[in-house]
Amino acid sequence: MERVKTGIPGLDELLSGGIPKGSNVLVAGGPGTGKTILATQYLYNGGLQYGEPGLFVTLEGNVRDIAWNMESFQWDIKALQDQGMFNIYRLSMEFMKDRTRVEEKLNEQLDEIAKEVESINAKRLVIDSTTVFGAYMETSMLRTTLFKLTDRLKTFGCTTLLTSETQSNKNVYSAFGVEEFVVDGVLALYFSPPNRSLFVRKMRGTTHDKNPHPLEITQKGIVVNPRDNIIWDAIK
Repeated sequence: MERVKTGIPGLDELLSGGIPKGSNVLVAGGPGTGKTILATQYLYNGGLQYGEPGLFVTLEGNVRDIAWNMESFQWDIKALQDQGMFNIYRLSMEFMKDRTRVEEKLNEQLDEIAKEVESINAKRLVIDSTTVFGAYMETSMLRTTLFKLTDRLKTFGCTTLLTSETQSNKNVYSAFGVEEFVVDGVLALYFSPPNRSLFVRKMRGTTHDKNPHPLEITQKGIVVNPRDNIIWDAIK
């Protein structure tokens, strides 16, 4: 099996060497757990360490702010952009306001993402964040939309991380109770001050660790400690 290494210290060890190539993986957690940092670090490491171009698609953020946040971790994003190894694309959610044309407009937006993927020959993709869809549609429509989204992402030839903001509850793995069922894997992040942790909820096609582990956000990004376990009762 081909695997895609995240390059995040300690994480690949929990995944038997990395994420199965071509997977869609949900990175879920409450506010401040490090979801976007982990997803961005995955892209950055791909370009810097493994020569794999990456595309960051934001559904809610300002492109300039996102780049600034990345550089705060001493990641030279501009150098990767200049080399054609990294790009940021903002997907406008304006199309969601016309409920009668959501599917048509979503396909148009996905066509644009496909062009961006092709333009840099991206092998890694991040969608940040799927939670935004919930502001525009009911759960029944959301389920159908997310199924179509993840199916289309599979055709891009990328290994994709999708972020989702959840309630601060250790038993909740998606914002709407839908996302976790339309993806191949789930990385659950927790923050019970002052401690952060990561748990591989599922990962199709590979064995993986089944315990929560300490996670630290350092000046250079996320570090996972694969040798120390966290007791479930300590996670709120």
